[in-house]
Formats: sequence, structure tokens, C-alpha cells
Amino acid sequence: HTGERPYCCISCSKSFRWRSKLLAHWRLQTGQKPFACTHCGETFCHGSIFSQHRRVHPGESPYDCGDCGKSF
Repeated sequence: HTGERPYCCISCSKSFRWRSKLLAHWRLQTGQKPFACTHCGETFCHGSIFSQHRRVHPGESPYDCGDCGKSF
């Protein structure tokens, strides 16, 4: 609750509370897109957006149930 933001971007000096947020910001700053779709080749800088994208491909089931093993 201190408001401390120890992770600072060397490019724009914006600071972040979490390292993961700095890394996501850095990807946007540098244009890095490490998540690539094997179906269409589109690339993404955020894993969450990539996961959402995977749903657009017919027959793709990005979620597996840990209890029953079914995919949806």
C-alpha cells in the first residue's frame, strides 16, 4: 500500500509496481510480439490477447478441463 513503483522503463521513465507490467510495457515500446499463432501467423505482444485470438480459428479448443480432460 506504499505506492512504490520500483520498475522503471529506461525508454520513457514510466514506472510500474510489478515487473510483469514493465515487461508488457517494454514489448509495446519495442514492438516485440513473442506470441505467434500457428494457424495464421499473426503475432501478439500479450499472451492474454493471443489466448483470445486462438478462439477465432474453427475447431480450436484453447481450454482443457483438469478434471475430465475435455477441451472447449
